[in-house]
Amino acid sequence: MTFRLRAAHISDLEHLYEMAKLTGGGFTNLPADRAALTRKLERADEAFSRTEDVLGDDIFTLVLENTDTGQVRGTCQLFSQVGQQWPFYSYRLTTLTQQSQELDRTVRAELLSLVTDLEGSSEVGGLFLHPGERAGGLGLLLARSRYLFIAMHRHRFADRILAELRGVIDDRGGSPFWDGVAGRFFGMTFQEADYFNAINGNQFIADLMPKHPVYVAMLDEEAKKVIGVPHPSGRAAMRMLENEGFAAEGYVDIFDGGPTMTARTDNVKSIAASTPSRVSATDLDSGERALIAAGTLGTFRSAYGMREIADDGSVVIDAACAELLEVSEGDQVWSVAR
Repeated sequence: MTFRLRAAHISDLEHLYEMAKLTGGGFTNLPADRAALTRKLERADEAFSRTEDVLGDDIFTLVLENTDTGQVRGTCQLFSQVGQQWPFYSYRLTTLTQQSQELDRTVRAELLSLVTDLEGSSEVGGLFLHPGERAGGLGLLLARSRYLFIAMHRHRFADRILAELRGVIDDRGGSPFWDGVAGRFFGMTFQEADYFNAINGNQFIADLMPKHPVYVAMLDEEAKKVIGVPHPSGRAAMRMLENEGFAAEGYVDIFDGGPTMTARTDNVKSIAASTPSRVSATDLDSGERALIAAGTLGTFRSAYGMREIADDGSVVIDAACAELLEVSEGDQVWSVAR
C-alpha cells in the first residue's frame, strides 16, 4: 500500500477544496470555501510550528497521500481545545420527571438544553475519505492515525476528547432536526446556517438561540426520529469510535442533531496501547500488522506496516513502511497493533 498520512500544508489547498465539494453538506470542518480552508491550513502551519509543548488553541490538519501519484485522497483534523475563540455549543438530552399525587401519575419529559459542557475538550474531526478510496482500511488509517498523533504529542491535548458525527441529512441537503428546532428561530435553511457556521463560527447561535430547554414532545416526528442518530455514511465511524472507547452521553449537534461521542483521552484504546520504539532494522518479511508513525508535528507521517518488537523494546519494521515513513535504523517510531 502506497498511502501515508502526513501533516497538511498550504500547498494542499486545492486538493482539500476539491474534496470539500464532495462532502454533500453538513461537514462544517471541511467547507467548500477556499478562504476558509486557507485559514485552516494557516492555523495548522502555526500549530505545527509552535515550539511550546503545552496545551494551546491549535488545529492540526493531516492529509492522506498516495505517494505513487502525489494525490491527496483524504483528510482529518485535531483540535487541541474547543471553545476558545467562540463558545462550543451542544444540546444535551436530559429527562425531567414530574409526579402528581392527585392523579397518581408520573410523567417523564425529554428536554434538549443548550450547554457548553464540552468546552476545553480536545476534538478529533474533519475526517473525509475520497469516495474512490473507501476500501482497504484507509478510513481506519485516517481515524487511528489521529490517536497516534495525540500519543506522540500528549501535552498538547486535553484530558477529555470528543468527536462529532454528522447527523441525518435528507435528499435535498436539508436537516429534519434543524427544521424542527433551530430553523424555527433563524429564518435560515440548514445549508445556509451550516455554511455560515463553517465560515464565520457559531456566535450567531448564542445571539439568537432561545436559552430555555426545548421539550422533545413538542417537536415534529421527523425531528424526533433523528436526535442522536448519525448520517448513514457515519455509522461505520460511530462503530470505530465505540471500539476506541468513546460513548454517546446525551450530547447532540445543535445544527443536525448528530451524536457527539466523548472519552477520557488516556483511555482511548489506540492512545493507551501505542508504543514508542527505536528501529533496529527495516528488513522484516513477516510480523504483526500495525499502524506505525514517525516524525514530530509538521514532519508527522503514519502508514500501515509490519512490526516485531524485541525484548529490549526496539522494533524491526518492513522495508516498504520504512520507505513511506522515511525512517532508518536508530530512528524512533510509535506503533499500535492494527
